[in-house]
Amino acid sequence: MLSDAERTDARRFMGYPVFGTGPGGNLGERFFQAFGLVEYRLGALSAAEIVVTRRYLATLAVLERAIPEVAAGLDTESAAGWRRNPAELVERGRLFDDWRRRLCEFLGVPAGPGLQQSGSSSIALVV
Repeated sequence: MLSDAERTDARRFMGYPVFGTGPGGNLGERFFQAFGLVEYRLGALSAAEIVVTRRYLATLAVLERAIPEVAAGLDTESAAGWRRNPAELVERGRLFDDWRRRLCEFLGVPAGPGLQQSGSSSIALVV
């Protein structure tokens, strides 16, 4: 079984907002099928699926931490033989989002609202 912290990270990486613990905390699950599906899938993983999910979470944590680290070199264009990649921040963000979507696909859930907005210029129409 995933820990509460792992479930929180999984939701966050998949683009879902906080779940909460108060009486209104599971409105998303009650009123939006995707939230309920996320909770069901996270709570019903087999032992092997938990291992794979934890690998995704570990990879995503590393990718997420690497994005702010890019800021250390933003003020330097080049130094000695080193030259800054001006697209590094965008590339790291895309890589992170790609792995976030892979987690969603593995768990069989749609990307959450936070992931759909991240770097996306498309509009989703829900009928």
